[in-house]
Amino acid sequence: MPAPERIPPRSVTSVERLTELLTEGELTVVGQIREASNAVLYCSVAYGDESAECVYKPVAGERPLWDFPDGTLAQREVAAYEVARATGWDLVPPTVLRDGPYGEGMVQLWVEPAEPAEGDPGLLALVEDEEPAEGWKPVALAEVGEGRTALLVHADDDRLRRLAVLDAVINNGDRKGGHLLPAPDGRLYGIDHGVTFNVDDKLRTLLWGWAGEPLTSEAVGALKGLAEALLPLEPLGVRLASLITEAELEATRARVAALLATGVHPTPSGEWPAIPWPPV
Repeated sequence: MPAPERIPPRSVTSVERLTELLTEGELTVVGQIREASNAVLYCSVAYGDESAECVYKPVAGERPLWDFPDGTLAQREVAAYEVARATGWDLVPPTVLRDGPYGEGMVQLWVEPAEPAEGDPGLLALVEDEEPAEGWKPVALAEVGEGRTALLVHADDDRLRRLAVLDAVINNGDRKGGHLLPAPDGRLYGIDHGVTFNVDDKLRTLLWGWAGEPLTSEAVGALKGLAEALLPLEPLGVRLASLITEAELEATRARVAALLATGVHPTPSGEWPAIPWPPV
């Protein structure tokens, strides 16, 4: 019997076909990603003559958090994917909610990060200069030991800027450097969206470089489309209502409306740590 056809990330022309694979396929646990704070299992999924690698995060393996209801992180990951898909920016790997070997959980397509090219400065850096070089945006001063500080900067990259807008919409409380995955095809993916959609302002990110700057016309267009898609009777609004609470959904609509009303990237609220720790 021939081996199933392996599907590399985003080679599938139909999102529905890939969603069917993740939802209906046989899930086999291959190993565990031990660096994660919650249970994260590396798996293969096979359905018919197709297969792929994926991540499975069972609800039973979620660590309780003081500011999020227990057993809801998997649903938030799926909700983040649904919102990202609605923007048209393809920023989150395909993600579904399904039953698995250890109960219900989220299953997300595995994205193998691209190997950095020689001389590639990456997306984040610490520099000793007081101002960032051209092509970089300042985030904050960071202590680097022995009483020394360095300037944390991120690339002035359109892909990161789109992700900063998405994070503002979903109220991402944990956008770390390790959650940024540049793919071999040039796309950039964000992962780990369990602490999102809180009704309180929890935005905590390394992507503050555009804070207070005008939104791009592309972002405004995406937000206008998202505002319509989030209406109660629209498919996205109905889908999110099954994943997060009504209060959280209303808060999401309010964040989109606020971004459109101000026309600028948000700034830190001062009521919540603005930078995640650890930052990677």
